[in-house]
Amino acid sequence: MQLLYEYRLILLEGVGVTVALAVLSLILSVICGLAGAFAKLSPSRGMRRLGGCYTTFVRSVPDLVLMMLIFYGGQLMINDIGRLTGLWGYIDVNQFIAGVLTLGFIFGAYMAETFRGAILAIPRGQIEAAMSCGMNPRQVFRLVTWPQMVRYALPSFTNNWLVLIKSTALVSVIGLHDLVWNAFAAGRSTQKLFTFMIAVLVIYLMITGISDLLLRRLDRRYSAGAKRA
Repeated sequence: MQLLYEYRLILLEGVGVTVALAVLSLILSVICGLAGAFAKLSPSRGMRRLGGCYTTFVRSVPDLVLMMLIFYGGQLMINDIGRLTGLWGYIDVNQFIAGVLTLGFIFGAYMAETFRGAILAIPRGQIEAAMSCGMNPRQVFRLVTWPQMVRYALPSFTNNWLVLIKSTALVSVIGLHDLVWNAFAAGRSTQKLFTFMIAVLVIYLMITGISDLLLRRLDRRYSAGAKRA
C-alpha cells in the first residue's frame, strides 16, 4: 500500500484520462449509434445498406486492429494528403483524439443495434396516434419515441458502456498515458508490476460498479410508469 500511495498522483492522472476518454467516446458512440439506427430504419434502401455495412464492418474487425489502423494509418493518410497538396506540413495525431474517435466509432455500431431494437419495440400505434394529433416528426421523437426508446435501450446501453470502459485499456498500445499505461510504467520501474495491476483491477471494478449503480437508478426512473401500469 505504501508503494501505491507514493505513486498515487500518477495513478490518479491515469484515472482522469481513462474516465475522460470513456465519457467522450460514449458521447460520440451515441451520436454514431443514433445515426446508424435511423439509417437502418430508413425507407431508403441505400441508407439501410450503409447502416448495415457500418455495423457489420465494426463487428467483424478486432477493436485493436481498428485502433492501430486509425492511429497509424490515419496519421499516414493525413500527412500524405498534406505532402501531395501542400496545404499543411507534418501533423502528429494526438493519441487521445485517436482513442476517442476509434472507441466512439466502434461502439457506435453496437449502440446502433441497441437503439434500432429499442425503436422497433415501441408500438407503432403510439407514433401514429401522436402524428394524428398534429405532432410534427420532431415532437413525436421528443415526446413519444425518445422516452420509450431510452427505457427499452437502457439494459443493452448499460452493457455497452461497461464494455467501453474496459476497452479504454486498448489506448495504452498507442502510447496514451491512461490508467493502464501509467500503472504498467510504474510497475516496471519498481519491479512490482503485479501490485500495480491489482490496483488497476480494483479501480476498474470501482468505476464499473458506480456506473452500474447509477444506470440502474436511471432505469428505475424511466421504468416507473411502466411498472405502475
